[in-house]
Amino acid sequence: MRLVLLGPPGAGKGTQSQLMVAKYGIVQLSTGDMLRAAAAAGSTVGLRAKALMDRGDLVPDDIMIEIIDERLDRPEAANGFILDGFPRTVAQAEALERLLDEKGLSLDAVIEIVVDDERLQSRIENRIRQTGGARADDTVETLKRRLAVYHAQTAPVVEYYRKKGVLKTVDGMGTMDEVSTAIEGLISTMTEV
Repeated sequence: MRLVLLGPPGAGKGTQSQLMVAKYGIVQLSTGDMLRAAAAAGSTVGLRAKALMDRGDLVPDDIMIEIIDERLDRPEAANGFILDGFPRTVAQAEALERLLDEKGLSLDAVIEIVVDDERLQSRIENRIRQTGGARADDTVETLKRRLAVYHAQTAPVVEYYRKKGVLKTVDGMGTMDEVSTAIEGLISTMTEV
């Protein structure tokens, strides 16, 4: 099973990805986690990415594609994967499609978690309270910037995948369990086909 999970920052993509990893035995390819790990390691690419992420900007496509390419070649991705946080632009979606084509792979589905902006701000504020702001990019100001970037650059990716016929939409306004159940329902209809 090869999936992309789309949705604005704070929509619960990371949480839902982790639940799917546990349930389906596939690997989560979270570009955010991979970039934060590179930043923590202090690599040149990691430090460049960290500066961009701290401002709420997107990391350049060539860096993201390189990271995804490397991860798809690892044995843990052989049973499938969930891409969380990528693609964020139509250009990245097209680059991902080319990369998968080169590997003889395709996406089974793109799942969009839909949540309104006010709810997202509330979720981020709760996450900051719960974690003490452990992530440098967890601030209300950064969220607002990331939402603006999302609406301008990432929302067109939804339409790109809708036209490809692989987009599935889930209402992300429910509880974590309700969203998880909705995603599992989508996945079960895919595996029945």
